[in-house]
Amino acid sequence: MSRAAREVRYPIVLKIASPDITNKSEAKGVKVGLTSELELRQSFDELIDNARAYKPDAKILGVTIQEYLPPAREVIVGALQDPSFGATVMFGLGGVWVEVLKDISFRLAPLNAEDAREMIQEIKGYPVLAGIQRAPPADIDALVNIIQKVGQLAHEFPEITEIDLNPIFVFDNGKGAVTADARIVLGRRK
Repeated sequence: MSRAAREVRYPIVLKIASPDITNKSEAKGVKVGLTSELELRQSFDELIDNARAYKPDAKILGVTIQEYLPPAREVIVGALQDPSFGATVMFGLGGVWVEVLKDISFRLAPLNAEDAREMIQEIKGYPVLAGIQRAPPADIDALVNIIQKVGQLAHEFPEITEIDLNPIFVFDNGKGAVTADARIVLGRRK
């Protein structure tokens, strides 16, 4: 780990790596904004301890080190295989907002750009993305692209039973979006 720590550009994000812990935040398995090798080493031990306390029988692979991203608006994009309708895509504000507000929209996959744009515009939180109080608008085109690709992936591969991209950090218009955490669940092909 010391070699990796020396090659990292700070600040960084450290996340627990375990196939048995899907909600890293709930397990206290995330440290954000670490600025030194000392913080990295201390946080590594803390994340391992937190993961063991959260789920003692979890297989812990270690941690992942990721680039710390500047503040941005957070959204979630997901997909699931509905038994009646097939591949279904979901969009909403990300992070805690999706759990608190339950402000999400759904469409059947595959989607065209207009469908994806409508999904974004129909949530109550859309003004946060459109730009309010002198804030520039978020990169809606980048979101449209992500929503379409997630829908296409779920549509073409029915063995993917669930996709969860949360959070996606959306930057100002023209500056793109980055998925900070992703989970894909495979099941039996139907």
